[in-house]
Amino acid sequence: MRNKTVNELQDQFRQLRLSETAEELPQLLREAEKSSLTYLEFLESITRYELGKREAKSLEKRMKWARFPFLKSLDEFELNGQNVLTARQLTQLRELSWLEQQYNLIILGPPGIGKTYIAIGLGLEAVSRGFNVYFATMGELVQLLKTEEYLNKSKVQMKRMRNADLVIIDDLMYMAMDQREANLFFHLINHLYERSSIILTSNKSPEEWGNLIGDQGITTAILDRLLHRVEVIHGGENEESHRMKNRKS
Repeated sequence: MRNKTVNELQDQFRQLRLSETAEELPQLLREAEKSSLTYLEFLESITRYELGKREAKSLEKRMKWARFPFLKSLDEFELNGQNVLTARQLTQLRELSWLEQQYNLIILGPPGIGKTYIAIGLGLEAVSRGFNVYFATMGELVQLLKTEEYLNKSKVQMKRMRNADLVIIDDLMYMAMDQREANLFFHLINHLYERSSIILTSNKSPEEWGNLIGDQGITTAILDRLLHRVEVIHGGENEESHRMKNRKS
């Protein structure tokens, strides 16, 4: 009779969409009996269990949708011997107040100083705090924009990007754009403007972007939106490659 009741309870939990609790219910009941839990304590235990499992699944989903090319937290970032970020700046950025206020970050500097590393590290912090994040290189982004009209996969990815709290665009302006690409990029930035935060990494300064976009009017419109509320982080021109330092050590 008890087993039948447990099975019935499991079915009812599933109907309530408490699937994780339904699967674990027999074990939870055994633990409750061993610990002599009160009814209230038992309810608290199954509630904690369900919420914990849901958060773990939600985190897994956010990580999958973020599409990070590698996973390295900012705890692993070597602050010594680099002049991109001070320890204080890194701590402030990790608090994510800029993301909560929908500020943008632009990380500038030559290749190899850790721009992508910092961007992904901040993205991981955001994902762990419940924010939706989307990562794309500039090349990937241009391809998605150009194929969105006729490829379902691109439509899905662009929808996730437009709904993200934080969009990371890596290697911005690494190549010149044609008129159509520039227009598509502007419309994306215009959509994200004051809806999401953006992290951009680039080895080109904003003053050089006009040469690569090709249209000064579009460049100005893009910069107006990106620079409205922004923190610009400059990596020194003489900074030794972060990748080379790690390789040496």
